[in-house]
Amino acid sequence: MSLIKSSANRLVADIGGTNTRLALFDPVANEFRWLSSYVNRDYGRPEDIIHTWLDAMQEPQPEACCLAVAAPPFDDQVTMLNIDWSFSCREVSERFELSTLRCINDFEANAYALPYLSNHELTNLQSGKRNVASKLATIGAGTGLGGATLSRAGGATIASTSEPGHMSLAPATDIELEVFRYLLQKYGDIYAELLLSGPGLQRLYQSLADIQDQDLPLLPPEVISAQALAGHCELCTRTLDTFCALLGSISGDYVLANGAYGGLYLAGGFLSDIAPFLQRSTFVRRFQSKGKMRDHLADVPLYLINSPITGLLGAAHAPL
Repeated sequence: MSLIKSSANRLVADIGGTNTRLALFDPVANEFRWLSSYVNRDYGRPEDIIHTWLDAMQEPQPEACCLAVAAPPFDDQVTMLNIDWSFSCREVSERFELSTLRCINDFEANAYALPYLSNHELTNLQSGKRNVASKLATIGAGTGLGGATLSRAGGATIASTSEPGHMSLAPATDIELEVFRYLLQKYGDIYAELLLSGPGLQRLYQSLADIQDQDLPLLPPEVISAQALAGHCELCTRTLDTFCALLGSISGDYVLANGAYGGLYLAGGFLSDIAPFLQRSTFVRRFQSKGKMRDHLADVPLYLINSPITGLLGAAHAPL
């Protein structure tokens, strides 16, 4: 590990449940260097990954650091849900002799990244009427369903994380009514990420199969989406179409609840992978279908984020 320190550059990390990405962000050159990805199960804790990365980096060690972590709200002690990791931000700062360290939620990082995404990193789903002064929002499906907003106040940007995955979900079609009746018997409560997540896609597939009396094996989410994209499985296509419709509904609710009329950005590798299907689905129609607010939601720009390093971009630009 280098003993020489740099006050200009920033160590940035995107610590997920499965993988961790680290990079050195140079604000002068506006570029990432030494971008590396690690599989979490190969390490006992995130500090081990940071140590490995610093040993490999052939530049002065940065004094500033921002960690984007897939974890529920925290102060100093960060406890992750999808991997058995817990760490203290203060202890990480002391161990690596950092002058400045900030830990933020992964969707806070996504929100801070929004103003810095280029056109080629975005797929337009609805042009709307862009208003740079309005609040922005991001929502994304993965292991769960996360979200955050980005607002501006006094020249500063402020990201606020939230839990759209635990908002209530409502059916809008006959088949959705059948699915909800079926799931209510098993779970007693229908919340968004019960269906709008990787495990949720599997749950939706199995529910539709059971409703139609089809005795089928449970498929992994990536197989369901791949079969639907290729048009090789009618049930997979119906599953993904229902998923996109429900995602449109909860996305419209999320924008209305937060007043984020400046634009909604869909994040996450899974949604990026199904982009062609999402574009031709009922996602936009269901996003707009909110009674008297339909015209207002038709004016909200909708984008799909294609960048694989949105978390790092947000960690690079989050205020320290």
